[in-house]
Amino acid sequence: MLEVRNVDAGYGSTVILQDVSLRVEEGEVVTIVGANGAGKTTTLRTISGLVTPKTGGVFFEGEEISKLQPHAVVDRGITLIPEGRQLFPDMSVRENLLMGAHRRDARGVRSETLDEVLGLFPRLGERLDQHASSLSGGEQQMVAIARGMMARPRLLMFDEPSLGLAPIIVEQVFDVISKVAASGMTVLIVEQNVWHTLKAADRGYVLENGEMVLDDAADALLENDHVRQAYLGI
Repeated sequence: MLEVRNVDAGYGSTVILQDVSLRVEEGEVVTIVGANGAGKTTTLRTISGLVTPKTGGVFFEGEEISKLQPHAVVDRGITLIPEGRQLFPDMSVRENLLMGAHRRDARGVRSETLDEVLGLFPRLGERLDQHASSLSGGEQQMVAIARGMMARPRLLMFDEPSLGLAPIIVEQVFDVISKVAASGMTVLIVEQNVWHTLKAADRGYVLENGEMVLDDAADALLENDHVRQAYLGI
C-alpha cells in the first residue's frame, strides 16, 4: 500500500532523513520506533506531503505522491493523527469529529461514520456536547483518533499516540489502536514507547539519527539484543 524509497528529507539545508526506505502492506500494523530526534515525525510529515523529499520518493498504492500538497494526500486516503492531539479546544467533541470528515469520500457518509466511531469510543458518545478542552488527556487522544477515522482513510498514521499520558491511559490508547487495526484499517505508528508499540504491531523499523538501522517482525525486534539494550533497558 505504502512505499518510501531511498528518501532524503529535512528542513531547508538541514537533512534529517538519510536514504530512508520502508513499506506498509494493506491491513498491516507497522511501527517506526526510535529515540526523540531520530526523524520519526519527519518521516510521517514526508509521507503526508508536509515535507518534500530532496531525493527518493513516496508511493501510495503504486502512485507517486511525493510532490502532492497535503490536502491531496489526504484525498488519496492517508490521514495523520498528529503528535499532541491538536484538537480545537473551544469546539465540542461532535464538532471536532465532524471536522475530520471533509475528505471527498467521507462527506456524504459522515453520519454513518460518526455512528461507527462512537461504537468504538462509547465514552465519546457521552461527551459529544462538551468542549474538547474539558476532557482528560486520554479522552482527548480518543477524540483525535476518532477524528482521523472520520476521514475514512485507507491508511491511518499515528505520531506519538502515548505522548504525555499516564501509564494506565497508554494501555487504553493502545487497546483502542488494536481495535482500529482489527476493524481492517492499515496503520503506521511512530513511537518512543517501544514496548507497547511493538506489542501492537506486525512489523517494525528502528530509526536512529535519520537512518533505518533495523527492520523485522515486531516480536523479533522485541527479542533483538540492540533493541532490548538501547530501548528496553534489558
